[in-house]
Amino acid sequence: MKEINIAKVLVNKRKEKGITQNELANYIGVSKASVSKWETGQSYPDVTFLPQLAAYFNISIDELIEYKPQMTKENIQKLYRNLSADFASKPFDSVMEDCRNIIKKYYSCFPLLLNLGILMINHVELLKDPGKTASLTEEAKVLFIRIREECDDVSITRQALFMESLCSLISGDANTVLELLDGSVAPALPPESLLASAYQMTGRTEEAKSVLQVGMFQNIVVLFNFFPAYLTLCADVPSKFNEVLRRSLAVAEAFDMRHLHPGVLVGLYVIAAQGFIAQKNHDKALEMLQKYTEIVTSDIYPLCLHGDAFFDRLDGWLDQLDLGTDLPRDEKTIRKSMYDVIVNNPVFSVLSDEQRFQRITEKLQHNCK
Repeated sequence: MKEINIAKVLVNKRKEKGITQNELANYIGVSKASVSKWETGQSYPDVTFLPQLAAYFNISIDELIEYKPQMTKENIQKLYRNLSADFASKPFDSVMEDCRNIIKKYYSCFPLLLNLGILMINHVELLKDPGKTASLTEEAKVLFIRIREECDDVSITRQALFMESLCSLISGDANTVLELLDGSVAPALPPESLLASAYQMTGRTEEAKSVLQVGMFQNIVVLFNFFPAYLTLCADVPSKFNEVLRRSLAVAEAFDMRHLHPGVLVGLYVIAAQGFIAQKNHDKALEMLQKYTEIVTSDIYPLCLHGDAFFDRLDGWLDQLDLGTDLPRDEKTIRKSMYDVIVNNPVFSVLSDEQRFQRITEKLQHNCK
């Protein structure tokens, strides 16, 4: 990608103005040969000529050199997909170098910085060295802090605050998380209900339905982020643990999460299995791991966000997301992580001699190929 495209701009603007190379050269005070070289890309104007050229054509210097400090949402999506695929197929350090170069070039494009920071955190598990993991987490955190402090878009700064808190949590800095999030939960005031009511009052019923569907979908996904965390905290009380798991799975069945969003359901099965291990209930742990394996080795790939027969109005909203319907990691990386979270999890080492567990690991290993 060329950083400066002044040659093309000069040719176009000169022709629009209806002047010759010689006339432009006389105005600037250079030779016609100099203008010719500028327009053919053989050389660039001296930096002191840029304000004069921009003023002559009534454009900004950025327009003159066709410098674009911002990337479009479509380009960010494309770049994210490419980099995510690169993490799965190229040396980690090489891909990170590409990321850093892009960050330097578009350091004021906050949506891009947010997504590149998220990209780093979603691939930090590829690093096996704790020191390198900590360093990359801190590098991403610096990006999120810059976004939070410099960006004017409230939606983006909220996401950056969440990701900054996540980085602190990964680093074991719980006090910073509590400080960033104020240590309390504000009452939820979902805008979807108000927006839907306003649409309904103005006779726009179909739009009201769409807004409510989006609200329900988002909150169901959020709910499945809460379930595993709460399940972990209840592992020391088997009766409570079983009830949380029962209700979680009932919600999953009611909304057909296995097909709607399998990615959030598999995490529940892993946490449930770990809880049963803590309770020394190996049979139930293996049952959870079998359910996990059935999902991750089924035809759920490529994983992406989508609606279904019930959530039949999500397409427009999903297309507007920064990364579209893609999930944060490449399919190859996802399949490998599905294997690692079970096979390389020390919690499940107590099951290593169990034939059922060995069959599970074989099936997961085959799924990586």
